Amino acid sequence: MLIQNAVNARGEAVELYLSGGTIQAVGRGLAALAGPDEPVLDAGGLTVLPAFVDLHTHWRTPGFEYKEDIETGSRAAAAGGYTFVNLMPNTKPVCSSAAQAAMVEEEAERVGLCSANQTVSITKDFDGVTLDHLKTLPETVRFVTEDGHGVQDASVMAKAFAICHQRGITIMSHAEDMEISPWDYRLAEDLETLRNCWLSEYYQTRLHMCHVSTRGALEAVRIAKLRGAPVTCEVTPHHLWFTNDVCDYRVNPPIRTADDVAALIEGIKDGTVDAIATDHAPHSEEDKAKGAAGMVGSETAFGVCYTRLCRGEGLPLELLSILMSERPAQILGLNKGRLEPGCDADLVLVDLEHPYTVDREKLHSKSKNSPYHGAELYGRVCATIKGGKLTYQAED
Repeated sequence: MLIQNAVNARGEAVELYLSGGTIQAVGRGLAALAGPDEPVLDAGGLTVLPAFVDLHTHWRTPGFEYKEDIETGSRAAAAGGYTFVNLMPNTKPVCSSAAQAAMVEEEAERVGLCSANQTVSITKDFDGVTLDHLKTLPETVRFVTEDGHGVQDASVMAKAFAICHQRGITIMSHAEDMEISPWDYRLAEDLETLRNCWLSEYYQTRLHMCHVSTRGALEAVRIAKLRGAPVTCEVTPHHLWFTNDVCDYRVNPPIRTADDVAALIEGIKDGTVDAIATDHAPHSEEDKAKGAAGMVGSETAFGVCYTRLCRGEGLPLELLSILMSERPAQILGLNKGRLEPGCDADLVLVDLEHPYTVDREKLHSKSKNSPYHGAELYGRVCATIKGGKLTYQAED
């Protein structure tokens, strides 16, 4: 495939030639590289970026397909410009085995719109105690997490860090001391972030902090990095967009204060924040009405971040691309996230000039639990390309 009439993140005219699932060339005057029967895509002046990589997604398979399944999750991801997602293990049964992880990953490949890595639970079936399965996981499993629970027992978590250091496994942490969170969500996140950062430094185990949302938690990550701990962290679009004085939509961690949002943006600008991840969490209307925490986010992530960070804060588009593509790909060990020859031919075309209005009824996810309904955003995803093949194209 030859892509013509595009501009890159710096606003420069660019062409790309894709073949064999990889980027073969990036530059100008590439028409001679394409054969007479190869497809040509006229980008019409749209901006071309590396496709997005999501470190934190829920597709609800197996067990909760009424909220989302692999096909609808894939369609939502593709519509949001994503070609790879990292899936959480809070399914039914809990994903505590490599076999179950492989099943999900293989089904994602069968659908063909978005590849996936399925994480495995830290403790067996989220029981908070049993770690034996970590010792026998094959090399295909490189990430473990207790997702929305967090490992509450410090001694169990310390043992998990020791095992994962020996096995070369990265721990992903949902930081929440659940004895404290019923009365102080902020302290619950800050304390568990500190604990896990200290464990990462002590054992030199790779740690990725999920959806960091408070100034204190971000400062703990910043200090851990300065001390040499192998720690990375993500923030979510909704923790950058909303503040708790104007939005009470239930997510976990909760929507925070304006000061926290300012701290997260500072962390993006100074390099403390490694990535932006969606925490795409589909729920049925009934479950949401009963208090389920979470929101769908795959399809709105880029628009929210471009509008908030680039148009609102003057963040360079190149930096946003690093946060949503290059750095997540590096953390996951993927050959994605850069518009360079030899990288996977995963691209997204976005319209940065014209605003659009979010309509939750038009989302591709099976669930519609989005607090962005009616919001005006810039940065509409117009087309997604995975492995050199078109996986999504906007209808109008």
